[in-house]
Amino acid sequence: MDSEEPVEMLDVFKALAHESRLKLLGLVAQREHSVQELATRVELKEPTVSHHLALLKKVGLVTRRPDGNTHWYALAPDAIVDLARRLATPQGIAGLAARPTGEPLDWAAKVVETFVGPDGRLKSIPAQRKKRWAILAWLVRRFEEGRRYPEKALNAILLERHWDSATLRRELIGYRMMARESGVYWRLPEDGWVDETGTGYRP
Repeated sequence: MDSEEPVEMLDVFKALAHESRLKLLGLVAQREHSVQELATRVELKEPTVSHHLALLKKVGLVTRRPDGNTHWYALAPDAIVDLARRLATPQGIAGLAARPTGEPLDWAAKVVETFVGPDGRLKSIPAQRKKRWAILAWLVRRFEEGRRYPEKALNAILLERHWDSATLRRELIGYRMMARESGVYWRLPEDGWVDETGTGYRP
């Protein structure tokens, strides 16, 4: 394993650690499916299914084939073979301990640990953009995918974390982590979030 693989493997494990994504992976392993078909099979809304598929595609487990306005998803031909190869030997497992150059693997977790107290409340909202992004990502994952939150309900949840719910609400919208319409908010797919720099979009 080279120095980049521990990060990739962590992303793979995160992608697999979700019941709905495992079901979707099983379905596309049988044959190609459209988002509409998959949404019906797993009884989820299409935007939620698209979000899960985007995560699976990002780590190389599924492929996407456009056909007009329809996207067809299938299991990536070599995905399982590659995963098995990485984990088939003691050396492959040991290679997961390699730390890539740059920031530590658990950088975002360290930010959360620094800014969130034992009671689950934010000690402060980070001023640094990248650290603020990590806290917002942690925060928005407290909200259910596919659920709509009236502003009063959203504020009540945010106030459990920090007194400045207005800033948190504004930042979640600004980073495209949540959307708002007519006083109702909902969580957006991660592949559409504004990235840590605040200038682009996450792949």
